[in-house]
Amino acid sequence: MEVLLGITGKDFTIIAASKAAMRGATVLKATDDKTRELNAHNLMAFSGEAGDTIQFAEYIQANIQLYSMRNATELGPAAVSAYVRGEVASALRSRRPYTVNLLLGGFDPIKEKPSLYWIDYLAAMADVPYAAHGYAQYYCLSILDKHHRPDISLDEGIKMLGMCTDELKRRLPIDFKGVYVKVITKDGIRELEFGNDKAVLPA
Repeated sequence: MEVLLGITGKDFTIIAASKAAMRGATVLKATDDKTRELNAHNLMAFSGEAGDTIQFAEYIQANIQLYSMRNATELGPAAVSAYVRGEVASALRSRRPYTVNLLLGGFDPIKEKPSLYWIDYLAAMADVPYAAHGYAQYYCLSILDKHHRPDISLDEGIKMLGMCTDELKRRLPIDFKGVYVKVITKDGIRELEFGNDKAVLPA
């Protein structure tokens, strides 16, 4: 039931995750942050089984930060995504697989390039310009496919995200309680105020 969205632009990556923590049709919490900051320029958003997601996210976060402390350097987005995908693949071949779907957003300060990686619970990974997990992929990928360009500005990216959340509010039979929005740029990770709580009329 979770909604995860990712959009890259000229010099940024946007990650949006629904606030609702759900069990079936029941909303357990309306302010659940489904993201973890891995280091200064990498952010992970997760969805899936409640226990698996938190345990896996905290494990990845701790190990990425441990690497930074031991080596006095920061892993870039490509290295982070390869490590995370490897951990999902190793767990898949064990008796304790993780049922998690992930979006990894980052910004490489050396190449000055934003990135977004899509990873699913079967350890499939793709480097993509935009992505979605959960019910968002049924309703939002066509919007992103139509309007996305590699050189969009942050304002245009936020506008596209608004179009996606409006479509979800029209079409989804559940209330996903809005989204937390975080942006990764050369200056690091910051949360954006995304006031998109207004009701949307049916199409």
